[in-house]
Parts: sequence; structure tokens; C-alpha cells
Amino acid sequence: MSWSVWILCVCFGAFTGASRALAEGSRSTERNCSAVPPYLPPTAVNTTLRLQALRDVMREQNITAYIIPGTDAHLSEYIAPRDARVAFMSGFTGSAGTAVVTLTKATLWTDSRYWVQAERQMDCNWELVRDVSIHSITDWLIREVEEGKEIGFDPYVFSVKTFNFYNINLSPASRNLMSIPANLVDKVWTNRPPLPPDNLVRLPDNIIERTWLEKVKHIRNIMKENPYQPTAVLLSALDETAWLFNLRGNDIPYNPFFYSYTLVTTDEIWLFVHTARVPDDLKTYLNATCYTPDCVQLIEYGNERNLLKSYLLRPNTRVWVGTEYTNQALYELIPEDKLMTSDYSPVLTTKAVKDPTEQRILRDAHVRDAVAVMELLIWLEKSVPGGKETELTAAHYVNERRSKQNFSRGPSFETISASGPNAALAHYSPSEGTSRALTVNEMYLVDSGGQYLDGTTDITRTVHWGTPTDFQKEAFTRVLMGNIDISRNIFPDGTRGINMEMLGRRALWEVGLNYGHGTGHGVGNYFGVHEWPVGFQSNNIPFKEGMFTSIEPGYYKENDFGIRIEDVAVLVPVQTPYGNNFLTFDTVSLVPYDRKLIDTSIMSPQQLQWLDRYYQTIRDKMGPELERQGLKEVHDWMMEHTKPFQTTSASAPICSLSLLLYLIPTALLHHFL
Repeated sequence: MSWSVWILCVCFGAFTGASRALAEGSRSTERNCSAVPPYLPPTAVNTTLRLQALRDVMREQNITAYIIPGTDAHLSEYIAPRDARVAFMSGFTGSAGTAVVTLTKATLWTDSRYWVQAERQMDCNWELVRDVSIHSITDWLIREVEEGKEIGFDPYVFSVKTFNFYNINLSPASRNLMSIPANLVDKVWTNRPPLPPDNLVRLPDNIIERTWLEKVKHIRNIMKENPYQPTAVLLSALDETAWLFNLRGNDIPYNPFFYSYTLVTTDEIWLFVHTARVPDDLKTYLNATCYTPDCVQLIEYGNERNLLKSYLLRPNTRVWVGTEYTNQALYELIPEDKLMTSDYSPVLTTKAVKDPTEQRILRDAHVRDAVAVMELLIWLEKSVPGGKETELTAAHYVNERRSKQNFSRGPSFETISASGPNAALAHYSPSEGTSRALTVNEMYLVDSGGQYLDGTTDITRTVHWGTPTDFQKEAFTRVLMGNIDISRNIFPDGTRGINMEMLGRRALWEVGLNYGHGTGHGVGNYFGVHEWPVGFQSNNIPFKEGMFTSIEPGYYKENDFGIRIEDVAVLVPVQTPYGNNFLTFDTVSLVPYDRKLIDTSIMSPQQLQWLDRYYQTIRDKMGPELERQGLKEVHDWMMEHTKPFQTTSASAPICSLSLLLYLIPTALLHHFL
């Protein structure tokens, strides 16, 4: 072969290889910005014009960079579409992320749950940093922004602590933070979604035990007992105001909240809300037409800064602020000598402990919720072998079944319905572009929950309809062991969740496995599905009787499968032989685990005893409810899937062996005598 022919063959091979790679890239679900030309999947959003408009506004404000957190003015985890500024600017719709735009660059920071999603949704105007730490963001800003230049931010979407973290890192490097209360993204978001028109509503009297007047009185008593003598408490988190007044709204998807702030003083109550959405019956309910200490003064939302300023002009005032959920826009108005802080407001810490009525109705909600989840699992067992069901149809089905239950108010979050490799993304939710068919050959994870007038639910089950591998069974069982080890734990009242969190990981750690998300979070009564400050993280408050928390260890094998087992439990007192004031968890989620995935040979007797007691509880509580609803098929399925793992026949050989060991020495003794 001549050199010219050989070179031609090499070039042709390279060309066909590149063409093949390009063709394969065209089928990819993730962007490839290094390709020529760059490849963008259909899910990517073109952000060129949006960035250009924002940079024009930045130049008007004389700032070099602008920080865009993924939250709202109340530092909510779940936000309304009109507050999804990160999504509008970048195309990325994950629930956790921070965007920074300079005059020449645009970068997004997010955690491992969303790396793949970000690569699917962002165009090549954006860089992705696989990190969430503020330190990473400020290091980047110091590199990209010249010394002495201004970095803009909206103080309404910065918490007090977030601002301090940024400032501590940037100030020594002479990069200045500029507070701009009018959000710059809103200035260029011409089709920003409007405020929902729905009126506020009150909870029925038969749902609650404490009236709003009783709650206000309790908070004022806490203020009086505090040695720093605060004269007012500022409430910024949306669930604080909703809980205090027993009100609900529809401003945030999946969360029954409404935009609001509240200032409770020793002799006044100011409620900042969109007043046009407060009907006359609620004005009467709130005593909104009088001016005594037990009357609520309704003030238009958006005037909170002006009214707070006017209150601070009064002599001898001191405002109590919970720094975790107070935004910098309000905090920066309060002089240090008129400020009192704690991590959480007295409303959040009071709300965390459910009263007897709240405990009872939240338990009731989980009974009805378990019916819907069991109906889903039965339907999937029958339907998946036919090959027609997908992640999306499964998500729609469980939502539809919940809607049939009494007091249903819709899902409590977007259902996570994930099969095979999609389940390895801990917080994946299916869409038309990503939904996979369900098959008997893959594991399936469904994390879902419901909002009910009496409670909020959240439960995760992982199943396999075919033959799981030995590794899948072991991984599932070790996740279950972690769930059980936390659930059966007994500990002193006031123990922090972080001090027992490793119990959920121990069985996984023993074989070198782990998971990258939290182990549990608080759950409320017709509130947010993630209710702070309860849980297993370092910034959660100590456990007390009457708190509800999820327990949810997991394991995720990249591009293969994911496992999570999540239950909700309530903290209850437990009797011990030698000590008082001890607590344990009472599981209120009532759906059995997939028996096919449980390897009892690696479980301890104590774990199996707990599992059998839990299954008996499911029978005791769900049997009557399923019979009441006339669901015989579901009842039979439940009975079959809650058979005990330990039986008397299984323990008989142990008893016989014990008897034999006892009798042998006795017989030998008689022989020698």
C-alpha cells in the first residue's frame, strides 16, 4: 500500500469515527460543549438573550458579578414558579443550586443529586461546578472579579448566615458585596409567573387543638420568660405564620403556604400578607378590625421593611430573630443593641413538638396514605410484566390513588418514580423526555407523599419484580438494617439526631457502602414535607417526645440501581429498667418492605424481632382500614406480605439444642454419681 493510500484510509477512518461519535452524541441526554459544533440535548435551554439582558442591568448598577441563590424571600426549600430565578437564568430546575453571572461568564454550583440533570438542562453559556460550598463560590469570585469591584446580591434571598459566610470570605480579598433589594433577575424576566389568585383558608376547628389566640399567648409567654426581654418576634419562614394563625394557602407547589411575614410584639400583631386574598370571614376570625393586643393588623405584603423600621424607632425595643430563616433584607435593618438572635424562632421550636391532637391525626393520615401506596405496589406487580408501564404512569397512578383518600389535598412533593439507573439519582423525578419503561429485570424506587387536611406523608419503597442479584439483596438488606437500627434505638430525651445518625449507615459501612444524603427530616401536619428544625443533621434541635421525623437510609450504584427505605416515625417515651425520660421511635408509615429483597441470614435476631413487631402493627392498623374501604385484594396482599420472619418452628431447634446442652451435663453428673 502506498503512503498516499494509507494516509487516505487513516483520514477516512478518522472521519467516519468522528461521524459515528457525533451520531452517538446526538442520542445523548447530556450536553457536550467540547464537540465541534457543541452538542445540546433537546432538554437544554437557550439562555443567550437572558444573560445579555441581565448583564445590561448589571452594568447599569455598576456591578461586576451577581449572585442568584435558588430560594425565595422566605428561604424556602420549595419555591413558587415566580421565584425560580436560577431556573429562568440557567435552565436548571433542580431544588438546590446557586448561580453566579459576571459580565463574561455564567456558572452554576449544585450537589451530586443534580449533576446529571444540570448537564441535561443547561446550554454551553454555563459552566457547572460540582460543589455547593460557599467557599467554592467565593474562591471563584475572587479569581473572576477584580479587587475593589462590586458583587451584587438580593438581600431578600440571602439568609443571615449565608450573607456572613460570603462576607467573611470576600471582604479580606477586597471584593465588596452590594445589597440590591430589587431583584435584578425580576427586571429582565418579562413573563414572570403571576401571584396565584387563591384566597387564604383556615383549618377546620375539628382538625386542630390550639387556637391561634392560644398560640400567640404561648409565644408571648416565651418572650416574657426570656432573660434578654425581647419585645417582638419576627417570623419570616412561611410555615411559621401558617402555623401560628392556623391558616393555609396555595402559593407554593406541594406546600400549603402563602407569602407572609409576622411581627408579634408584647401588645400588637402585624401580619404582612396580600390583603386582597383575605376574605371577610378570615378578617373576622383574625379580629382584624380592632387594635387590642389580640387583634391582627393586616398590612400589605411588601411593606415589611418600612414597618420594621418604624417599630425600631420606638424606645426600648428588642426584636427576636431566628437566623436560619430570616433574610438579610430585614436583618440588616436591626441595630445590634435592638437585636436578639437564636438559630430558630420560638415558633419553629414550639411547632416541632406536636400536641396530642396533631399526633393522632397525623397517624390517621399515614393509615389512609398506606392504602394508596399498597394499591400502587399491587398494581405494579400485576402490570409491569405486561411491559406497558413507565416511571411516569406509576407516578400518576399513586397520585390518583391518594386523591381518592379522605381529606386529600394533593401530593406533598413531585413523586420520585425511578427504575434501574435513574434510581441511582437520589432525587430524580420522571418527565416525558426521561421516563423509562418498568421491567421485571430492574429494581424500582418510588418516593412519594401526600398532603391531607390532617397531615403530611412521605414514604419510600424499593422493589424488584424479577430475580434480584445477590449484591442487590445484600445492599437492600443493609439499608433495611440501618432503618431498623435507628428505629429500635432507645436514647435519653434531648439527644440530638446527629449523635445516632451513623446507626443508619453502620451496616453499609461494614462492607464499604454508603449514601450521600441526609438520614431524615421533620414532617408536619398539612405543612412542608421537609419540616425544620427536626432531623438528624448537625443543625437540627434535640429530639423531644411528640416530634415526627423520617428515617431514610439508602444506597445508590451509579448507572445501575438505587435503594432507599423511608419511614416516618414519632418520638415516644419508653420504659427502661433503670432510667426515666428515655425515648424511642414509633413508626407510623405502614407499608411492608419487599420480602424478595430481604436476606434474613445477615440480620440479627433483634432486627428480625423488630421487623416482625412492625409487621404485626401493620396488620393491626391496616386490616380494619382496608376492610372498612372494602379493599379485599389489598387486604389479602397485605396479609401475605406481612407474614412473620421468625416462627415457633424455626426457634424449636434452638430450644431443643438448649435443652440438650442442659441435659448432657446432668446426665454425666448422674453417671459419675
